[in-house]
Amino acid sequence: MGGKGGTAPTTYAPTPPTLKKQQQQQQSIFKEVDWVRCDGRGFHQCRPAFLRTGAVNAASGSAYAEFGNTKVIVSVFGPRESKKAMMYSDVGRLNCNVSFTTFATPARSQGSDHKEFSSILHKALEGAIILESFPKTTVDVFALVLESGGSDLPVVISCASLALADAGIMLFDLVSSVSVSCLGKNLVIDPTLEEESYQDGSLMITCMPSRNEVTQLTLTGEWSTPKIHEAMELCLDACSKLGKITRSCLKEAASASQ
Repeated sequence: MGGKGGTAPTTYAPTPPTLKKQQQQQQSIFKEVDWVRCDGRGFHQCRPAFLRTGAVNAASGSAYAEFGNTKVIVSVFGPRESKKAMMYSDVGRLNCNVSFTTFATPARSQGSDHKEFSSILHKALEGAIILESFPKTTVDVFALVLESGGSDLPVVISCASLALADAGIMLFDLVSSVSVSCLGKNLVIDPTLEEESYQDGSLMITCMPSRNEVTQLTLTGEWSTPKIHEAMELCLDACSKLGKITRSCLKEAASASQ
């Protein structure tokens, strides 16, 4: 069968004008002073936190956290003999890995997040763990984001701290983490995924509330000094409240096991 050769025309689907207009309008809403958060919270109000231990039977310790639409599960294994030669080391080794389920969110580019989140989780936890309590051995922390609903990393860190305590790993204190997004003139705590997508900057603090020590601080975007101070105060206050919730979860778990 004969015919003229040629290349099939390529087609593309441009963003419909109505969708572009909706996105622009939505972004402008966040710049206004009197906009309302989609879940009805105040700007300085965190999502309800649900925490429980013993989520994974095969692990040395584990925890499940649910903050709004953000759902995370963390498993801790060890202390166990390290695969690497550590005869020279008087302190233990901490390994951290953060991953996302394929259905966590359709829009997330997961490759870069894995390494970055894993590194930040390690730094946030390392200062709270008494590494001398398990020399020449390794503790592995595996965090899995089941659903990404915003503020994923702070939830992962707080959940991992609870999982470590559930595993009997000696800690100086439990770790709590909270983030704040800067949206126009407003600071919103514990932002949702939608709010994070329009933020001008973000600040995340990880701390040990009882010791009043910060183990990790991450800052992105452009901030004025007064805004940084305000955001830090919001985060530290929320971390203190979250620490009390985490302790209550551990006490309830201990009472149930007796």
